[in-house]
Amino acid sequence: MRRDPAAPRDRRRVTHPGAVGSSSPADRRQAVVVGAGIAGLAAATGLAERGVSVDVLERESYLGGRVGGWSDHLDDGTTVAMNRGFHAFFRQYYNLRNLLRRSDSELSGLVPVEDYPLIDGAGRRDTFRGLPLSPPWNALAFALRSPTFRLRDLVRINARAAAPLGAVSVPDIYHRLDHLDAEKFLQDINFPEAAQHLAFEVFSRSFFAEPSQLSAAELAAMFHIYFLGSSEGLIFDVAAANFDTALWEPLRNYLIGQGVTFRTGRTVTAIDTEGQRAFRVYDDSGAACDADGVVLATDVGGLRAVVGASPALGDAAWRDQIAALRPAPPFTVLRLWLDRPVRPDRPAFLGTGGRKPLDNISVLERYEQQAAEWARAQRGSVVELHAYAVPEVTPDAEVRTRLLARLYELYPETASATILGERILRRADCPRFAPGEHARRPEVSTPNDGLVLAGDGIRIDLPVALMERAATTGLSAANHLLACWGLPGHDLQTVPVRGRSGVLRRLAQAGERR
Repeated sequence: MRRDPAAPRDRRRVTHPGAVGSSSPADRRQAVVVGAGIAGLAAATGLAERGVSVDVLERESYLGGRVGGWSDHLDDGTTVAMNRGFHAFFRQYYNLRNLLRRSDSELSGLVPVEDYPLIDGAGRRDTFRGLPLSPPWNALAFALRSPTFRLRDLVRINARAAAPLGAVSVPDIYHRLDHLDAEKFLQDINFPEAAQHLAFEVFSRSFFAEPSQLSAAELAAMFHIYFLGSSEGLIFDVAAANFDTALWEPLRNYLIGQGVTFRTGRTVTAIDTEGQRAFRVYDDSGAACDADGVVLATDVGGLRAVVGASPALGDAAWRDQIAALRPAPPFTVLRLWLDRPVRPDRPAFLGTGGRKPLDNISVLERYEQQAAEWARAQRGSVVELHAYAVPEVTPDAEVRTRLLARLYELYPETASATILGERILRRADCPRFAPGEHARRPEVSTPNDGLVLAGDGIRIDLPVALMERAATTGLSAANHLLACWGLPGHDLQTVPVRGRSGVLRRLAQAGERR
């Protein structure tokens, strides 16, 4: 039998069992999920599959949250696909991928990107193609193959300072490193500066933050998830079509079949604890619905707004936690529809370091159906440029000019292309992971029985990040409510919660004793 190439391969991945369940309620429980991003959809799935009646309220007209997709029109009236930009679906994202398998058992909506080269300001390139899958050989091979890292650099590494990278455990790594920023941590390690820009900076900026503004614990956890803690490899999948078509409409149809009701274009304004059930949820249409349980799966701004308008929720300490949340700096996506193609040897995705404000370039027709159809019809290309951690005072026009200059520098053939259409999006709604904030980050559970939180900014003491953290907290939120009602929960899967190499753990312990 041919092995499913998208199936998990790491035999040391960890299963965290859901509660067994002890009862079947006489009346069907009612839950409201606020937000239809990944976290909200995961929560709705976990609840509906256990017989809970679920209403999902979403302020946008589409599902998927920050990974949503919609249709737009160019100036000539042509309908095109649009979203907030490229997202990588790594093979380590077990809970997210299991969520998508509900409506796409073979994950046919995803296609692999076999390589994503990185290039720095000096033109040096790294690649993830052909790396060993097993740690620690994957990280060692990447380092020694990199033009920014030499054997002599390995000898100069400060073993004591680097010890946490070799022996990450979650949540202990946050107790040990969350007070440090990622930049200072790498300096203490004596990690080569050029390698910092080409490797670790790519990880740090995936949190939409400069290394000096990112918790060192988050960086170390990322290193564990993608390198030393997993043998799934660093090759990822991308959506084969716009996110709405490839991912969320199939999942919506599955959930409707499970009895879930979706109410899009509805912004939740407040929640109180007076009604026929434990909670009453109000939205901006003037409607209200009662629920036994509520999942708040919104972005940072939405969560603060709902809690701020709902004095019955939580206690003073918890409300202060929510009020203290802040988003990461803005990011910008510039998508261009060009009248001629980029060179055929250009990768589908190119990461950059030391070339501000550009963080990566995507050539969408290489993998996205709608972009490929447009490119064939126009004999052109659809190119997307990302700029993370953009200073708030920088005007969009300036960011656009600088991004285009970087594109023309790296892909000179695009300088003579005519831009037939463009869209520039700036958003500032991703969670911040600044040093020292982990202990104050709200968790899935809350002071109110029946009220839970979910999202990639919510604390969960498992080795997950980004989209996978959203999916994992969503399922965890569902599990929390199900356990309260005596219903069986869902298993969760992660990479190992601690460093898997005994050799590296011993070396780390020896380094700490020095």
